[in-house]
Amino acid sequence: MSSRRFAVALLLIAAFAFAGRVVYIFTVTHDELSTDQRYFYESAVQLADGEFFQAPPLFGSGESAEHPPLPVTVLAPVALVSSDNDSAMRTLVAFGGVCALLLIALVTAEVAGRRAGLVAAAIAAVYPNLWINDGIFMSETFATLFTAGAIFACYRLIRHPSAARAVVLGVACALSMLSRAELALLVPLLVVPVLLSIRGISFTRRLRIAGSALGATAVLVAPWVGYNLARFDEPVLLSSGDGGVLAGANCNRTYWGADLGSWNGLCTIEGVRNDRSFDLIAHGDRSMDNVETRNRGLAYMKDHARRLPVVIAARIGRLWSVFAPFQMAKLAEGEGKPRWASWAGLGGYWLLVGFAVAGTVLLWRRHEVVLPLLAPIAVVTLVAAALYGLVRFRAPAEVSIVALAAVAIDRLFPGSPPSATAPAE
Repeated sequence: MSSRRFAVALLLIAAFAFAGRVVYIFTVTHDELSTDQRYFYESAVQLADGEFFQAPPLFGSGESAEHPPLPVTVLAPVALVSSDNDSAMRTLVAFGGVCALLLIALVTAEVAGRRAGLVAAAIAAVYPNLWINDGIFMSETFATLFTAGAIFACYRLIRHPSAARAVVLGVACALSMLSRAELALLVPLLVVPVLLSIRGISFTRRLRIAGSALGATAVLVAPWVGYNLARFDEPVLLSSGDGGVLAGANCNRTYWGADLGSWNGLCTIEGVRNDRSFDLIAHGDRSMDNVETRNRGLAYMKDHARRLPVVIAARIGRLWSVFAPFQMAKLAEGEGKPRWASWAGLGGYWLLVGFAVAGTVLLWRRHEVVLPLLAPIAVVTLVAAALYGLVRFRAPAEVSIVALAAVAIDRLFPGSPPSATAPAE
């Protein structure tokens, strides 16, 4: 397939995907705002009004770094023009989702040829676990987009090592981290192994490439980290939300019973003495509250260490839809996702995951490097094990699931190459 035909076909699929997402926004999600969505929406409006990263009224007051800044920063210009029309902001998120689709197609074309890339694009266009995030105000679409960018940058760096391509990789990782804090794990689990695996270059050149990648990441992330360190009493790096996460994931409700391996908001307020936590949220330094809730979660974890293996297994099972999958589909409704879309996402995932395993085996047999596609899977698994299980947290790994599944599905068509495919240029 010529590069021109590939580009035209890919753009047509992307246009179809964008149209479908816009229809979904204006007919389904346009009037629904969950609590988390309201945080992003109101923060974007405040930023557009010149209030830099302050807590929205519904979430208290004062300096806030509950989430990394990129989603709110991207949405703020649209809020400046149309703050009373949240559909405009949703449409921008949907555009980001379509950009992720394009990168998924390019990643797949890189490892399995252009036809496989178009198969990946077609899957990404209709796969519910991708478009379901593109109609709401959350960070998952941005995390998916920049994770896909990091994977693509990895493959280009492996094919043609250079400092410039390493910088692109570092930028993609930084933008991922500024979308979701836990994606900082891409550095040790994706960037470092890829840099070490590049063959045919001298040690000095390898160090130069590694320095370019890690330096680019540090340069982009440093302003936000420095800003947080300057405005809070307690150290805050990418976000100050880990305390509430740990407290809500480590308590009786989430170590036993129906919420095993999940998160419960009631746990974040249990054991708080004299309403000190509420006073800090409403009037004080939110980093101090984060330390208190973090210590409470860690203390509970330590006191119930024998139960932890069961809890971790449940968390990972929830993430990968093998434990309480139907409950997870119902819970997604509280995130602003219609139940029917969550059920469709569950069915689509179960259909694709088998193909993804087969695609991994095919690439391995073709002696293709699979590490960049497996790294996001490892990242989200570790995050779930450390925090709690939620299908939404799987979003960055959906890039790999779609790409790997497309490799196997493309193999079903006549004329598919049995051995390594030349990368798309």
